[in-house]
Amino acid sequence: MLQLPPQDSIHWLIALALNAGLIAFAQRLPLLTRAGWIHAGVLGTVLWGTLGWPGWLAVVAYLVLGSLVTRLGYRGKLSRGLAEGRGGRRGPENVWGSALVGTVLAMLTPAAPPQAQGILLLGFAASFAAKLADTFGSEIGKRWGRHTVLITSLKAVEPGTEGAVSLEGTAASLAGSALMTLMMLGLGLVSGWRAGLLVIAVGLVATLLESLIGATLQWRWLWLSNELVNGLQTLLAAALAMLPVALGLLPFS
Repeated sequence: MLQLPPQDSIHWLIALALNAGLIAFAQRLPLLTRAGWIHAGVLGTVLWGTLGWPGWLAVVAYLVLGSLVTRLGYRGKLSRGLAEGRGGRRGPENVWGSALVGTVLAMLTPAAPPQAQGILLLGFAASFAAKLADTFGSEIGKRWGRHTVLITSLKAVEPGTEGAVSLEGTAASLAGSALMTLMMLGLGLVSGWRAGLLVIAVGLVATLLESLIGATLQWRWLWLSNELVNGLQTLLAAALAMLPVALGLLPFS
């Protein structure tokens, strides 16, 4: 079980100072826009303040891995009009679309009773496992998916179509979810192999549900942006991980 840091002003001032210094240095890296780095600094401060360095490091690892996989085959995706804009740099909307649910769960954790803390951390881990699964599946599927089909009808569609899936992309999603979960296990944010398997599974399931939302709702409701769908995906992942444990349907570890 993760040992949470003390919730005092000194700890939060250290969190703020460390993240301000790190962001000032990291802005040279082509991962985020300038505004994206500022919001990442806020996110990092909150995570270090609430969960300590393990929670902070887990999300930094997510950011780095997600950015790296976005750049895989970037020229090929760019030539086909499938690449992320801004050279793959993510902005504030991407930061919070991916991390808002996890951040809220992190903020709730220190004030919760011990048993509830474990459940909240399970949801935190699942939200980021789902997002890395989504990033892996989307970026690898767009570049190397050989047979892309619409999840609702299994009819062949162009790569990058909302709701499109492929075997290669789905396998990459599973790998992304498993990789993020292994990091969460190693950092003590997830405890036990049962909890780990649950997080891996819901990371993949939430990614497939996101594709279903894209195929059935996103093209109808223009206000349903990619960032809102990302937030909905992470919320579904957190709920799918926490509810069975909270209701006593699955053992915690």
